[in-house]
Amino acid sequence: KYNKKTKETGLGILQIFAKTAEWLVGGQGYREYNVDDNPDLLHKPFINVYFGAAYLKWLTDYQNNQRSEEFVVRAYNGGTKKATHKSTLPYWRRYLAVIDALPSRKHGDAGPSGFHPTNPTSPGSNTNFTYWETRASPEDMEDMWNHSEVGKEWTKSKEERGKVRFSQDGEKRPYLSRGEMKAVAEIIVSKHFSSKGIKIPFVCAIADTVSMRFVNGTGKHLGILGVDYSTASWLNKELGYRAYKVDSQDDLTKPFVSMYFGVAYLVWLSEYEGQERSHQFIVQAYMKGPDQVDLEASCPLWLKFEQALSYYEESKKDSGSCIIL
Repeated sequence: KYNKKTKETGLGILQIFAKTAEWLVGGQGYREYNVDDNPDLLHKPFINVYFGAAYLKWLTDYQNNQRSEEFVVRAYNGGTKKATHKSTLPYWRRYLAVIDALPSRKHGDAGPSGFHPTNPTSPGSNTNFTYWETRASPEDMEDMWNHSEVGKEWTKSKEERGKVRFSQDGEKRPYLSRGEMKAVAEIIVSKHFSSKGIKIPFVCAIADTVSMRFVNGTGKHLGILGVDYSTASWLNKELGYRAYKVDSQDDLTKPFVSMYFGVAYLVWLSEYEGQERSHQFIVQAYMKGPDQVDLEASCPLWLKFEQALSYYEESKKDSGSCIIL
């Protein structure tokens, strides 16, 4: 990489600037290697990774605030001032593309990235997985196995019928892969909303933005689509969406249930108060409520949604037309 202002060129496999390495030595106490007198040492892989990792560690706690993975990646490539600027967005997208291209694994496995235990309950293996079968009906599981992308993914990670594990993050929170998310959306839409012209990437991007694909949701948002119990109950009882039961909040931590009511709510919002709505309106209304929509003001949620949408397809720039109907 190249800094136009300082005319510095990144060195080594992690493209560290010499001045950054010198600052890490003098200002942050990383003195395992001394590069002050000889910046060319940064071309050596172990030295380069040492300073690259040190800089990443510093970025994760920039200004004493715990930073997101996206902030760290974009700041590493473009500087902290450009971490939210559009100029660093391509770095983040390339990073995600590389992550998705890595060999599939179930996070939480003790082995290396290519290791997939065939029997999670065997002695010494991780037994803290959440299983798909506890969150989906036999019919929905059969549809998942029959989905070409998911079938390949599960076969590759050596899943067994009746014992399919959710992926886990470092805190052992179960989440859906993007392939699994796409499959759930496709199955629900094809079975229950086929006449609505719904775009799968739109639905998946909503899920990415609201829940980060965590099975149980995040914060106050329940499930992968973040639909609260009162909304789901209203859709079920008042609007007639009864393909899935929603007897309690726990039902909304089931991916197919959350997806079903999430899509139903999107359909309702797309014609809110009898008007065909733009996808900017739908996104804001879904996340903040239809009474809180402000299409004139800058909306961080909209920017986050656009980034998520780019993971599933090239983002469409025409914000005036509805993307789902």
